[in-house]
Order: sequence, then C-alpha cells, then structure tokens
Amino acid sequence: IAPAMNQAMWRHPATQRNVSQLANDGWQLIGPAAGDQACGDVGPGRMSEPEVIVDCLAQHFASAAILPAPASAPHVVITAGPTREALDPVRYLSNHSSGKMGYALAAEAAAQGAQVTLISGPVNLPTPHGVERIDVETAAQMHHEALTLAPHAGLFIGCAAVADYRAASAAEHKIKKTDDSDTLTLTLVKNPDIIADVSALPTDQRPFVVGFAAETQDIARYAEDKLTRKGLDMIVANDVSQQGLGFGSDNNAALLLWRSATGTKQREAPPQPKTQLAALIIRHALSLLPSQLLSQRPSQPPSQLPSQSSGELS
Repeated sequence: IAPAMNQAMWRHPATQRNVSQLANDGWQLIGPAAGDQACGDVGPGRMSEPEVIVDCLAQHFASAAILPAPASAPHVVITAGPTREALDPVRYLSNHSSGKMGYALAAEAAAQGAQVTLISGPVNLPTPHGVERIDVETAAQMHHEALTLAPHAGLFIGCAAVADYRAASAAEHKIKKTDDSDTLTLTLVKNPDIIADVSALPTDQRPFVVGFAAETQDIARYAEDKLTRKGLDMIVANDVSQQGLGFGSDNNAALLLWRSATGTKQREAPPQPKTQLAALIIRHALSLLPSQLLSQRPSQPPSQLPSQSSGELS
C-alpha cells in the first residue's frame, strides 16, 4: 500500500487506527513521504516517489525469491546523509547531502541478503525495506554508533557527508546580530574521523572498510591518497562539481579504487541512477570481502543495540 493524502487526513486518529490494523494484518506500507502537497499544506501524506515504490516492490519480491540465506551474508553497516553541528539553538553547520546514495546502498545490500544497519543523519527519506535504521544528528553521535556496530559487521561503508568541524561550544541562546560589528568569528574544532577510526580497529574486530570521497578536482589522486592515509580497503570517489550528479541528485558517477596484492586497482562507473551505482558498489565490495567476513559476526544482544527509528526527520 502506498498511501497518498492530505497531511490532516493522514494524521487523523481513524486513519492511524486503520493503518495499524493493516500492518497487523500483514500489509506493508510504502511511505508516505513528507513535503509540499497539492492543497498547499506541508507535512506527511505525500505519495512516495514512483522510483521509491518500484524499488520497494523489487526488494520485496527479491527477498521472497532469489536471496541467499542470511546466514551466509555479512552484517553491513552503512552511514548516510549529512550531520548537523549546532551553533546555537536555531542554527547549525551542515552540507547538501540528501542521503540518497547511502540509502540506495542500504536497499541494495538488503536485496543481496545482508543484515543491514543504516546510521542516518537528518534526511527526508523512507527507510529501505528490511533495513534497521538509527537516526543521529551530530558527527559525535554518528561516531559513537559506528564504533559500537562496526566490530560486529563484516562490511562497513562510510557514505555519510560528515562535518569535519563543529563549534568549540554551542551558544546556549540564539546568537544575536550586533550593530557594532559587520563580522562574526566562530571557533571550530575537529570532529572525530569515523572512517579512519573504524579502519584502525583491531584485526579481530575490523570489518572490510569502504569509504567515499566527494571531490571537485584531481579525483583519482585525492581518492588514492585518502585510501592510503586512512587505511581503507576500497574507496568510491565522485566529482560533486558535475552538474546533475552527486548531492541532491538521483544520478551519480564514480571511480572505484581498491587494494590488491599487486597494488591499487580502479574501475570507472559512468553517470547512472544512484540505485544502479549502489548495486555495482555493493556487489563489487562483496566480491572483495575475505571469506572470514562473509559469515555473520556475533551480534550484540538486542538490549544493547542503540535505539532505532524508521520515521522521517524534517
């Protein structure tokens, strides 16, 4: 069922009772999404985008028919979306990441039969079918969740656009504009490096680590430097300066680089829908995974897992 209605209709108690009953009866809902509506209102109730509906249906039938047994698939942990670093109660530092690439990776990993945990920054996207989602806001929160889950994963993909810096101290109250100065000075401090810290885990706790590099020039050189400097196993680099690709777009292109016994190898992926690129990346990463990481590592007891949410963030 893909609901589509006015936000007031969706929020009405009778609608929510009916939705709950349908879910209890075994029906699966796709969406609804949130945003502008035909009547002029803004809120939940928008029909999910056709591409999202198709992806959900494809994942549903794939999981019922052609997936390998979950016991033979790795636990995959993926970070996605932006982070927000508060400056005061109403302002924050962030970036243009939509989360679409990370969510497409999570959907594809689940379609391949993996147990998938998605650590998501603030985005307006539905949780992919069969994926456990943990919502975070800051880089520090994402770092904590990643270091908690990575030792229990076979594959870790750092796709989130994590803020490199945060305010040294967030103001307790809204920062006011003053008439005696045309400038404002902010003191920023470095955030923890999530992908490097996961890569530096002890051998018996370290998953296969895939990083992302969003660049605007010298893509291959900067990507190979990051691959080596952070000790990654594979990196996916993309040129975010290209019109119609990268942040906020449904399409992307990438350069894949990975370590091998004979040195660094690479493969180019031309512009294509992010869902198709995600399939290429997941399948390639799984093909490189050492055999000891293909089976599930012991998971944490459910009582120790961080709280999870499948809702949408505004």
